[in-house]
Order: sequence, then C-alpha cells, then structure tokens
Amino acid sequence: MGTIPTPLPLAGQVALVTGGSRGIGAAIVRRLARDGADVVFSYSNSPGRAEQVRDEVKALGRQALAVQADQARTQDVERLVRTAHETFGRLDILVNSAGVFVTGVVGDPGADLPSFDRQIDINIKGVVTAVRTAAPLLSDGGRVVSIGTTGATRIPFPGAADYVASKAAVAAYTRGWSRDLGPRGITVNVVQPGAIHTEMNPENTAFADTLRAMTSLGRYGQPDEVAAAVAFLVGPDAAYITGATLNVDGGQTA
Repeated sequence: MGTIPTPLPLAGQVALVTGGSRGIGAAIVRRLARDGADVVFSYSNSPGRAEQVRDEVKALGRQALAVQADQARTQDVERLVRTAHETFGRLDILVNSAGVFVTGVVGDPGADLPSFDRQIDINIKGVVTAVRTAAPLLSDGGRVVSIGTTGATRIPFPGAADYVASKAAVAAYTRGWSRDLGPRGITVNVVQPGAIHTEMNPENTAFADTLRAMTSLGRYGQPDEVAAAVAFLVGPDAAYITGATLNVDGGQTA
C-alpha cells in the first residue's frame, strides 16, 4: 500500500510577510510557502531579489505577490495589507519582519537623528499600522507574529538603546494585542532572534566572535531556524500560544 500524503499545515491559507525579499523575511516567505500558504510579501529597494523570492514560491506550486512598500509610510503599509486581502480574498497570517538597525550612544553630537526617527517609524509605527489595518481583515483563528530581538530584554553592548527600545515596544504591543484579538481566536506572538547570519549581521566578522561567545551553543543561527519558529507559531499546533515571546538565540539569554 502507498503512503497517504500528509496535508500541509497551512494549505489554503494566505500569509503576508513584511520585508520578505531578503534575510530572515525571505526565509519566512519560503518556509510558509513550503507549508502550503500562498504568500504576499513586501520589499523596499530590491525588486530583483523580490522577483527571485516570488519565483521560488511559485516553483513550490504556491501563489506569490511581491509589493513594493516603504514600512515607514503609513499609506504604503495600509495599501500593502489591503492589497493582500483583496488579491486573495482572505488573510490568515501576518508576519511583521521588516525592520532596520540603527545604533549610536545617547548624546552623541554626530548622531544621525533622522535615521533614528526612521527606525521608530519602521520598527514601531510600521508594525502598529500593519496590525491595525489587518485586524478587521484577518480570519478568525488567524495568526500574527512579529520579529523582535533578544536585546529587548538583555542589552549586550552600548549604543543599541534606540533599536532595542523599538523592539521592546513591539513585544509590549504583542501582549496587549493578544488580549484584544483573543476573543476571535487570533494569536499574537513575538519571535526574538539573537545572533543570526544575515547581511545586516554576518557571522564572519570580528564582532561576530563576541556575539558567538555569548551563546550556549557557540554558533550563529541561520534565517531558516527563525523561520521554523515562525512556522510553528502560525501553524495549527500553536493554537493555545498567544502573548508569548519565543527566543531563537542559541542560549544567548540563558
């Protein structure tokens, strides 16, 4: 007798991933597609990479839509969410992955203040706008996951206050939104990566050795390992997990 195919856990669902053309976001897009979801994702300034990710999703037999959007612009984020819902007629999963990383010690006279302000606009306001716009459109029993940072609870070096504060705000929103959306069975969680090998934080630099030494496992994580955590939280086995923080950090916070 032949084996009976196992249904894909996200078959028939539609996911929206912000910042899905590179790094952790692209890994999440690919993983959700492999698990059966059709995926809409945003990109900012890399149409070539967005096309590549879109083609990879389509090669898996899923539908894909790449939408250019500046996460710092409220109008762009609202348009992104509504486009996802209008294109596929439903929205089941929202993953807030888009973010920027700007550092600098407080009081530095040479600080690029406009960049710090843009970081707040993307890392906080962009996430808030996406969730507010998606909330009435999400299916009952839907999923919201935001990508944070372990720095929200443990700051390993100076100059990171603005960045980690933006991610700590998202963690607080997550707990609050879980209360707001719980009556509809919608779960809201945050995944907090530690040292993950991306273009923003490559594993082959001198500073990477410092971060690697902080982990229990003694290595960097990979984007696919963060994507696996997201896939669990948006899947059927995580229906009773909400308002939670899941660290994917190799023991950095242990």
